Amino acid sequence: MKRASELTREGRLLEATRIIRQALGETSATQPASPGAAEVALPPGQHASGDSDISDVEFRELPPSAHEVAPLLLPQREAARAQPDRFRPASFEAHRFASNGRTHAYRLYVPPRSDDRLLPVIVMLHGCTQDAADFAAGTAMNELAAQRGCIVVYPEQLARSNSMRCWNWFDPSHQHRGRGEPAMIAALAADVVQRCEGDPSRVYVAGLSAGGAMAALVAQLYPDVFAAVGVHSGVPAGAATDVPSAHVAMRRPARKPGAGATSLAVVPTIVFHGDSDRTVHPDNGCQLIAEAVARATVSDIELQPQEQCLTLAGRTVKRTIYHDPLQVPRLEHWEIADGTHAWSGGSADGSYTDPSGPSASAAMIDFFLAQQLAPDAVRST
Repeated sequence: MKRASELTREGRLLEATRIIRQALGETSATQPASPGAAEVALPPGQHASGDSDISDVEFRELPPSAHEVAPLLLPQREAARAQPDRFRPASFEAHRFASNGRTHAYRLYVPPRSDDRLLPVIVMLHGCTQDAADFAAGTAMNELAAQRGCIVVYPEQLARSNSMRCWNWFDPSHQHRGRGEPAMIAALAADVVQRCEGDPSRVYVAGLSAGGAMAALVAQLYPDVFAAVGVHSGVPAGAATDVPSAHVAMRRPARKPGAGATSLAVVPTIVFHGDSDRTVHPDNGCQLIAEAVARATVSDIELQPQEQCLTLAGRTVKRTIYHDPLQVPRLEHWEIADGTHAWSGGSADGSYTDPSGPSASAAMIDFFLAQQLAPDAVRST
């Protein structure tokens, strides 16, 4: 073996190998290969070479810096253990979800992640004539979700369910827990939480116009699924029971403040509405907040309002925040001067957006992430 060492130092590797084999004995064909050994596939017509085909090469000492990249020389599995890489890039993909005999398309945004922490989930409901891709582009929610580490889900309404692709918030068959579109939306949220490592205590829902009306309804029907709701240019839950009453509610809410307060859950709510909205009267935003305050009062939750008059990008904004005794914001109402029936602060890449307004997406994410369901309030899935 001493001679083999001398030959190795001289770079005469073939001779050193032969001496070692003679000393140890050749490995028989019946002996198992050493751990980690693998067969090498050769090109067609080429056969494995014997010792006579091996050429000696000049021996070179590895430089000291080579030790810094040593893991790269390990087998793939060993290298993975030496340098674990848990990073997963962001994705925005189209999917389908079956519920109650119908299959809905939806888009799913998953932010980049490098660990196994459970992420918040935001369900975004588009308005009439929109689809998931359009709503994602217009709200620019994915860009903010990437920064804040949120999963975003964009379900799509079926054209056969509503020719204008509106969510059927005004139809009694879609106004009860366990039925219709609310059941599908809640089930989709639960499915995404389970498959995408979402946090079941931090699931939120938001929407625009008909999507906002459906978001308000879904949040009331499933307070054990959704920790908060965002309503942009929408109407309160239960405001209509057919198409004629829906048009009446959109023109001006008929209910008095506090209607339904004893029968609906207390869900943290953020409302955006432009005071120049000609499609859904801005009084609906006031009604949403008034009913939420009344429900809190019935539940013995004391809320303290704080008004702020702001000028953002040349636009006047009245923002009213309602804090609970622990100073957690439970309600927010944004009234946008000269705001139309459009997503405030949205991108011109999508429809029904008002790029010059304050960012509804940013405000909603800030509000949502301050809310979380208590462990005993989360529905088991």
